Amino acid sequence: MTDNPGWTSPGSSEPADGAPPQAATAAATPGPSAPSAPEATAPQAPAAQPTAPQDGPQAPAAAPQDVPPPSQWGAPGQPAYGAYGGPGYGPGPGPGWGGRPPYGGHPGWGAPPSPKPGVIPLRPLGVGELLDGSFTTVRKYWRTTLALSLGFAAFTQTVETVLRWWAQQDGGAVADLVAALVPTVLQGVLGILLGGLLTIVVSKGVLGEQITVREAWQSARSQLGRLTGLTFLTFLIIVGVFAVAAVPPVLLAISNGTGPGVLLLAMLMALIAGGVAGYLGILFSLAPPALMLERQGVLTSLSRSRRLVRGSWWRIFGVHLLTSFILGVVSTVAVLPFLLVATVFGNSGAFDQLTGDKGADLNLLGLVVIGIGSTLVATVTIPVNAAVTVLLYIDRRIRREALDIELARAAGVSVAPPTGWAGPAAPGPASPGPTVPGQSTPPGA
Repeated sequence: MTDNPGWTSPGSSEPADGAPPQAATAAATPGPSAPSAPEATAPQAPAAQPTAPQDGPQAPAAAPQDVPPPSQWGAPGQPAYGAYGGPGYGPGPGPGWGGRPPYGGHPGWGAPPSPKPGVIPLRPLGVGELLDGSFTTVRKYWRTTLALSLGFAAFTQTVETVLRWWAQQDGGAVADLVAALVPTVLQGVLGILLGGLLTIVVSKGVLGEQITVREAWQSARSQLGRLTGLTFLTFLIIVGVFAVAAVPPVLLAISNGTGPGVLLLAMLMALIAGGVAGYLGILFSLAPPALMLERQGVLTSLSRSRRLVRGSWWRIFGVHLLTSFILGVVSTVAVLPFLLVATVFGNSGAFDQLTGDKGADLNLLGLVVIGIGSTLVATVTIPVNAAVTVLLYIDRRIRREALDIELARAAGVSVAPPTGWAGPAAPGPASPGPTVPGQSTPPGA
């Protein structure tokens, strides 16, 4: 396997959604190409058979009544009556069972199963398959994914616990500010590193390849600087949106003073800014995997994400929203026992943590117990969330650029491109399509 098989961004302009990629499809299936179907012509009359000798037995004058005439069995070169894909088999005028279209040169058979060398089948994914692939990645490659996320979560949670205990003992405003800002910045910086490494792990999992933490680091380290710049630039864009939205209320307050009108305008501009920021967040959400897997620059990755998200913004937004809801429920349920234990040890405000309120004073034992629970929860939820983003990126490239063909070739399997509905099958033998190792093949292939 090469360093980046199938991940490189196409050099030509990207096809619109639904347009079949010509070059990728042509290179999709290794092996001999299918013979072109002969032109449909009227069946010729069968050649005259040699007559029997005069002294031999004579042929019967007429065929028996229970034997269909030759026209029903099909002339030479035509499919026989009742054969797979032959006319007249099943209801409807179309070929195949029940008039279903032929697929891959096998009239009457449905689409062949998609190859699945790794955590997802190599075809456009449904929402359930995206979520299942994310959890499967964590379960199948737990040594790498959980090692990365556990190290990140344990370190950041330890720093946060120590700073919270120090702030409670100090009681000053500066200590509270440090205890709030330092863990946030630390999680942001280390989260960039973790996201880049997990992107490599998930991409290898799609191909069914194991990867160690060291190998993931060696593959990702050359792009981590650019990934940091991308994250910082995206953050500045979001902050810039709110800064621009704050200008009208500030100017109105300077000219006319504060009042109900200024408050109403500020609320309206905040809602508009929140909508714009959310739209841009989804629009640029595929930039990190594009940067890591295509070895792109910062601006190119942002543009790449914009083009991949175009036409599917609401779907990607819905997947992220559903993922956040599921992980939120899982996190709440998982951390409840730790909050209960902290309450038993004299921390009446432990359950305030569920609302994000970390201002309640907790004793050292309570902080440690809650820290352990938060670490374990983050160890599972962080890689799942990262895997969803990477699989969304792969799904969009499969839909727009037939990336599944390149991935199948990189994984050492074959995939037959769909032929779609092309009308009645042309006469002549069908060419068997390539088969997928380890999967069943329809009869006659």
